[in-house]
This record gives sequence, structure tokens and C-alpha cells, in this order.
Amino acid sequence: MTDDSGQGELVDAIGSELIRLQRIRDRTVAQIAALSKGEIDPAAFTCLFRLIADGPMRSGALAEALFSDPSTVSRQVAHLVERGFVERLADPADGRASVLAVTTVGHELAQQMRRRRNDNLSRVLADWPDSDRREFRRLLALFVDGYEHRRPEMLAAMHAANKVHAANATTREDQA
Repeated sequence: MTDDSGQGELVDAIGSELIRLQRIRDRTVAQIAALSKGEIDPAAFTCLFRLIADGPMRSGALAEALFSDPSTVSRQVAHLVERGFVERLADPADGRASVLAVTTVGHELAQQMRRRRNDNLSRVLADWPDSDRREFRRLLALFVDGYEHRRPEMLAAMHAANKVHAANATTREDQA
């Protein structure tokens, strides 16, 4: 999809800021993990917060909710179970299967993390007028909703581009 409406520079600037934010966030997460001496696996806590938001569920459903690979989620859940933040319970719908549920200790940890996150965000937004904070929240929700909605299209476009690239590479090899 090309943008001939003059918005290309704006879209590129937004993309650059998102990359910048991701780099800063990745570095901060790595520093937090180092400070915790490996006790905190930041990726695992995404599972914890999803389980708190949606309630007990099977590991496969959790992977789908997180748009993640089941083997990755399984490893992250094992980290949470090992530390007592999540437990496996018999699935009420099928006793042969299990669901993942957050423990009391997991809820307490999540509350601590949420307070820390909110304190940190409050620092970042401290000098912003209330109207800007509200507008940012509205626009960020709009952006995330749009991203989630358009995600299948983005993946399909990437898949199609990969097919074209592979076909072109095969053609070049045949010509050589």
C-alpha cells in the first residue's frame, strides 16, 4: 500500500517514534530483569496479566489471546507456575485437561507491578495538562484498536510479499 496523499512523511515519523519507544522499552525491560537477577521474566508477566483480565483458560487459548506461539507461552507459564504465581487446575468442562489460574500470590504481584507501572507512567505524564493525557489515552486506544483490527491484513500482505520474493529468487536461480 503506497501513500500518495502527502502523509508518507507523517506515517514514517510515527513509525520512527514507535521504533524509538520499543528500543527504550526493550532496554528498560532488560535492565529490570538484570536488577531482579532473573527472577522476573517480563514476557511471562504478559501471560499473568492476560489471565487476570480474562480468567482461567487453557494454555492454547492463552497463546491465541496473546497472539503468541503455544510453545513460547508454555515456557512462560512454566516460569509462572514454578514461582507460584499461576496454578494448573482441572478444566471444569473437561477434567482430563487443565486450565491456568492466577494464585493469590500472583494477584498480589500483579498489583505491585501495576502500581509500579502507573507510578512510572505518572512520572512521564507529570508535566502534561490533563486534557493532553486524556487525548493521548483516546488516540492510543484508537491506534491499538486499529492495529489489532488491521493485523490480519498486515500479515497477509507480508505473506504475499514473501511468496513473490521466493518466486523471484527461484526465477533468478533458474536463469543462472
